Amino acid sequence: MNEPENRNYPNSKVYYDGSHYIAIPQCSYPSGKGIKKRHTATPTPEQIERKEQFETAYKESKKIPYEQRAEFMDEQLKDSIPDDTKRKEFIAENKERKQRNRSKRYSLLWRKVRLQQRWNWFLTFTYSDELHTEETFKAKLKDTLKKLVSRKGWKYLGVWERGEENNRLHFHGIFVIPDGQMVGELETITEYSTRKKRMRTKIQNTYFLKRFGKNEFEEITPHNVEASMKYIVKYIEKDGGRICQGGDVKPYILTNILGEDVVTAYGAEDRKLLLFDDFTCIDGDGVAHGKVSPEVIDQMPKSN
Repeated sequence: MNEPENRNYPNSKVYYDGSHYIAIPQCSYPSGKGIKKRHTATPTPEQIERKEQFETAYKESKKIPYEQRAEFMDEQLKDSIPDDTKRKEFIAENKERKQRNRSKRYSLLWRKVRLQQRWNWFLTFTYSDELHTEETFKAKLKDTLKKLVSRKGWKYLGVWERGEENNRLHFHGIFVIPDGQMVGELETITEYSTRKKRMRTKIQNTYFLKRFGKNEFEEITPHNVEASMKYIVKYIEKDGGRICQGGDVKPYILTNILGEDVVTAYGAEDRKLLLFDDFTCIDGDGVAHGKVSPEVIDQMPKSN
């Protein structure tokens, strides 16, 4: 690692990797304005059709055992790409593309999780047949959470998932619920768990019980946030679902970085900066908001 230049770094993106704050200076990845960009050829109808066939086969392959997937995909694309060598190359290239995109999505997801250090609840929502159909449950819960984000300052990252036993739709998420912004009442109940085959105690919210049905509110701390998020991520990997989010949940804060707050430059071509744990956050107008903390992070502009 090389020592950074003794200068400041305006308008830098900063993320938290779970141990340290990392800055990406604006100059590290130029936007390319004024540079003639390389134009890629417009895909032909045949290429578009092949890609769509690959996407369909790739999604369906997730439903079968891992050791059978390669043969399955090869069979699905045999008619459109008869040549064995070209077909295998096509599948390999597109699988690599999927893996690369997946890696980028997960990297950004974990930066969102780690930058927002106020996660305090893990929530699960399901619905009663007396109150909703699957369609109305999904639409109404999305609308309710949207209003709680705008009116109560809630934030969340979550996923829709189907139960293994009954295929019933429900929603899991990690939430930031600010002090004094809880709705309804929290009550402790005891019920029989068909999955665990025993009685269990849980916290349920009366507001959501009345409007949707069964729910569970479980408090989390900074020490078990990542474990809770991994529980959510496994459903994405299993079902190919997407993360839903609400509130100002982004992977980076934008801040001017003082040279004195940089430990060292590192990474590919020293494009990133390792920051001291008490670096000063300074917005684009030059206003210093103080040493980095969850409270200061809330005040800073965010970026994707």
